[in-house]
Amino acid sequence: MTRSLIAGALATCLMSGAAFAQDFTLRFNHVLGPSEPYHQGFLAWAEAVEERTDGGLKIDVYHSAQLGVEEDIIEQIRQGANVGQNTDAARLGNYVPGIAVVNGPYFVSSNEDVFALNDSPTMQEWQDELAAQHGLKVVCFDWVQGFRNFFLNKEARTPDDLSGQRVRTPPAPIWQESIRALGAAPTAMNFGDVYPGLQQRAIDGAELTYQNIVAGNLNEVLSTANETKHILLVNFQVVSSDWFDGLPEDYQTALVEECRTAGQATSGEIAEKQAEAKAQLQEAGMTIVEDVDMEAFRAAGDAAYEALGIAEAKATVQSELGN
Repeated sequence: MTRSLIAGALATCLMSGAAFAQDFTLRFNHVLGPSEPYHQGFLAWAEAVEERTDGGLKIDVYHSAQLGVEEDIIEQIRQGANVGQNTDAARLGNYVPGIAVVNGPYFVSSNEDVFALNDSPTMQEWQDELAAQHGLKVVCFDWVQGFRNFFLNKEARTPDDLSGQRVRTPPAPIWQESIRALGAAPTAMNFGDVYPGLQQRAIDGAELTYQNIVAGNLNEVLSTANETKHILLVNFQVVSSDWFDGLPEDYQTALVEECRTAGQATSGEIAEKQAEAKAQLQEAGMTIVEDVDMEAFRAAGDAAYEALGIAEAKATVQSELGN
């Protein structure tokens, strides 16, 4: 073989090797601060993926919405950008309505219930639809932020006790209808506006987790935690379906499996921190109402699913899980 042929063959091999060894980077965005368990969990996910792919797939994690607001990032994802976002079923329900049931009242009651949703054929169909029709690939949804309760300046043991109470909630339809069904008047408001909103009496309370209350010092303007546990907040990690499909198969597997592992570990840690936050608030003087009429609240919550036309979707998924 001549030198020119040898050189050509070597160059071809080198180019093939370079293509095979192509590096991939995912820029992952979330709105939480750097001290939050979720941020640490995302860093653990990134480290595990990089190690498992020998550095071929890297995840750069950006906290505090450094890459932009959630809605803008989701649009970039749909356009095929190599970005990811921590989001929830309420927002994904804007594209595939049925999936919003995951953020509905009393849909799941434990972290284990959330993890089991991966076995639901209907959940898989919704994820396939998100990917094929809307460009949103759900990597995993094993990230649970804990139970949301009603924090007010009064005790509320039944849905009737919430009558007339203006309660801050996110703007998505499933959130709005859930709070309305449970007896309160939903008021869309950014989390950062809750404290002044309470001071100015624009709202009467909020439905949040115990940790949210501690983080926002909201116990300074709210006296009572009514432990309705009406929503177990589940988060989804989404990336571009086009970008995901362009990954080597073993990279795809690593991204998904390590997402689930990190998510479940983080969810367990958050459950512990919620208990700590509850104790902290109680010690600071907040009244904790635990003897609420859960049956009444569960029955009232059904109206949210009916209002949004997703009652059948809820029943189907719960049936698949044996609930």
